[in-house]
Amino acid sequence: MSAAAGGLRRLLAAAATAGAAEARAAIFGHSLNPTGKRAATKLLRKKMVGDQVAQWYPYDIKRDDPLVMAREEKERLSKLEMLKRRGKGPPKKGQGRRAVKRSK
Repeated sequence: MSAAAGGLRRLLAAAATAGAAEARAAIFGHSLNPTGKRAATKLLRKKMVGDQVAQWYPYDIKRDDPLVMAREEKERLSKLEMLKRRGKGPPKKGQGRRAVKRSK
């Protein structure tokens, strides 16, 4: 009778630890692998490289559409012209802060 009780106790203890392991995996987002077989979890945790990254991000229309690029360039040039009129544009080559500092 005591051998049967010991077996039942071991069986219940094993079931409790398995249930706790399943609950822990569900709560903390771990992958449960009770058999210890090889799994791809390590591989999937690594950073994506190359083609995988390219597939992840959506298609960028700016690169291929010349009209979009022309419009952006036009906006950039108009903004630069406006800044130059206010005196806030970039200095001419050789007249920047470092060049002034060097000539003193």
